[in-house]
Amino acid sequence: MNLLIISASQRSPSQSAKVARYLAETTHSFDKINLIELCQLNIPLWDGEDASKAMPASDWSGLQAQVNAADALVLITPEWSGIASPRLKNFLMMCEAQHCAHKPALLISVVDSISGAYPIAELRMNAFKNNKLVAIPDHLIIRNVTEILNDFTQGGSALSHRDSQIRDRIAYSMHTLTHYAESLKSLRIALANNPFPNEESYQYGM
Repeated sequence: MNLLIISASQRSPSQSAKVARYLAETTHSFDKINLIELCQLNIPLWDGEDASKAMPASDWSGLQAQVNAADALVLITPEWSGIASPRLKNFLMMCEAQHCAHKPALLISVVDSISGAYPIAELRMNAFKNNKLVAIPDHLIIRNVTEILNDFTQGGSALSHRDSQIRDRIAYSMHTLTHYAESLKSLRIALANNPFPNEESYQYGM
């Protein structure tokens, strides 16, 4: 199975990318893991037309191929002004159901304070209507992120209690995501082999 981790910070280096690297380093339940920083790619601002995805020097086709090949996604966003990253929302609007429908996604909010819940609520409310990604019930909020996940090689005894707790919680969430990926892969195969009549009429959510 393939995992795609997407760091959606507007800048580099970023704490979101640090969290993404930690997940990539410590997750061993997928056959292949790809890590993408959206700010490192030239992704056009989507204007509602497919032509915008193929603008000169656009990296969208390569990113779309990675989404298509993934069995699960991790979506990591900083909280800025109480909202999810514009880069992540643009990415999710550009994703099409034919490439990502019925694939599980773990949502992670990153914040250098005690907040962080607003991006999760925003994404759960309106980010998956047409692309049909499946946000799993579990999510992560990495608060005071500059203080934790800083040394991937430290032994557990050297970590603060809170740092150790969030690492354990990450391991639990990735374990859960793995099982969703396995189950939903079977679902996608079943739906492909038994499509609903006139299914193309229902490509968009209500």
